Amino acid sequence: MNSRKVRIRKRKRKKKIRRISVFLLMLAVLAGGTFYYVSQVYTASFQALDRGEKSDLREEAVNIGDDPISILLMGVEDYSTDGAAGRADTQIVMTLDPKTNQITMTSLPRDTEITLPEEKVGEKYSGEHKLNATYSIGEISGYGSEKLAVETVENYLDIPIDKFATVNFEGFMEVVNLLNGVTVDVKEGFWERSSQDYNKKIEFEEGPTAMNGEEALAFVRMRKREAALTYPREERQRQFIQAAIDEAISAGTIFKAGEIADVIGKNITTNLSPREIYALQKAFSSENSDVKSFTIEGENKRLENGLYYFVPDEESLQDVETKLKQELDLPGASVSVSQEDSSSE
Repeated sequence: MNSRKVRIRKRKRKKKIRRISVFLLMLAVLAGGTFYYVSQVYTASFQALDRGEKSDLREEAVNIGDDPISILLMGVEDYSTDGAAGRADTQIVMTLDPKTNQITMTSLPRDTEITLPEEKVGEKYSGEHKLNATYSIGEISGYGSEKLAVETVENYLDIPIDKFATVNFEGFMEVVNLLNGVTVDVKEGFWERSSQDYNKKIEFEEGPTAMNGEEALAFVRMRKREAALTYPREERQRQFIQAAIDEAISAGTIFKAGEIADVIGKNITTNLSPREIYALQKAFSSENSDVKSFTIEGENKRLENGLYYFVPDEESLQDVETKLKQELDLPGASVSVSQEDSSSE
């Protein structure tokens, strides 16, 4: 194994994490092993949405493993509420097409301005909010955390969200550690604060780097350092996913499937059934999968209520909507004029 190139400097004060990664789902799908262990992972984690078998924006229910689907991945910050009414600070819309092995990721800015209707959340919670608040408002209003989050994203992007998964950062780190770490070829050096201790610096040097769970989380979540301009988070996330895939399908992983199942079962909630997870595992656990990202351009603005929101560029938002509809093979999806400009690799 490559020697570790991560240097850690410790200090005294601690600060709780503010960002949470959602890549535990990918590890869960790819490291689940046999159908027995996939079932073991998701029996306790399964949570249906109160909407029947499909999104209201679908004419017919999708066949997982055969049809293109969308999944809303949410990293929920609930440390300050003992697991109740947390905020979904990280939200990523993934599309997966089993026929082409194409995966796309679209990160939604946490401060995106959205409007919650009174008929869903009541007069007290209706009106303008930031996107990351929908999860907690869904719970305290009684409408449902995941249901409100999913429907809000559907309305914002005008696409059906077929499935969802929420995850917390403790599970992410535990699974990476169970995999004996993940080695990533770091393209540009940078540093990031530890999620465990605000005053612990984790420094990444250029080249193959072996990362434990704490280090991997710092690697994929960095967004405020200068290196983020030339080495963006989306690229690092794609790198990590591929490295995790390589590690998860290695010969020794199957012997840890029971331990991984136990960790994931405590840290993830999803409406993907065990059979659907197994179908995705079969479809995407190969080296042929291609991952690309779409970006919604915009800027942070102070609005009339005095708060700062992310306000998207309307042309960019429309372009991303069109591309996502094409990826999902939705009826009536027109050709995007800037398709060739998407940030794919």
